[in-house]
Amino acid sequence: MGTGMIYMVMMVFSLILLILSSSTVGFDYYQFTQQYQPAVCNSNPTPCKDPTDKLFTVHGLWPSDSNGNDPKYCKAPPYQTIKILEPQLVIIWPNVLNRNDHEGFWRKQWEKHGSCASSPIQNQKHYFDTVIKMYTTQKQNVSEILSRANIKPGRKNRTLVDIENAIRNVINNMTPKFKCQKNTRTSLTELVEVGLCRDSNLTQFINCPRPFPQGSRYFCPTNIQY
Repeated sequence: MGTGMIYMVMMVFSLILLILSSSTVGFDYYQFTQQYQPAVCNSNPTPCKDPTDKLFTVHGLWPSDSNGNDPKYCKAPPYQTIKILEPQLVIIWPNVLNRNDHEGFWRKQWEKHGSCASSPIQNQKHYFDTVIKMYTTQKQNVSEILSRANIKPGRKNRTLVDIENAIRNVINNMTPKFKCQKNTRTSLTELVEVGLCRDSNLTQFINCPRPFPQGSRYFCPTNIQY
């Protein structure tokens, strides 16, 4: 093989590697986000049509990047209905804003976030299976965590540190991520979401990167409503 041909082969090989590396999805942790149903509705400009449960239910499992470049809408097989999981998903992962379209919510979460998941997540069914296990059997249900610490919902003033400590006690003393918003009708600041963060292999909890800074409309002050 002549020098010119060897050079050409090396160039083609380098180009292939470049293409493959550029299509690799970059993330270094997962954020398992749960939303408190009444606060979601209270912070929404349009009131929810259906009664809410006083529960934290799943918002999503999101491949995330510590630097803020979270991957979204990656190439993956299109969403497919998984009938066998629906009875569980309706309970733990409802569409709080529109209970007539749970599947639309699941589809959006898969296409926006789940499509970017990789090992250990194998496919769409495994993505939803993983979330079900995290919420039901791996003791990552935020409502239950707070209830065991005698912090129960009731539109009461709470100190954020009490809520944080209750959660830290269950996730190996790691720091969760909090999202708060003002109730559009009372202007009181309510706890809307809690994120639990794990490494990219889903093997251990980590401190959640990038908390909402003071000045952000999602920042949680010292005292909040829950």
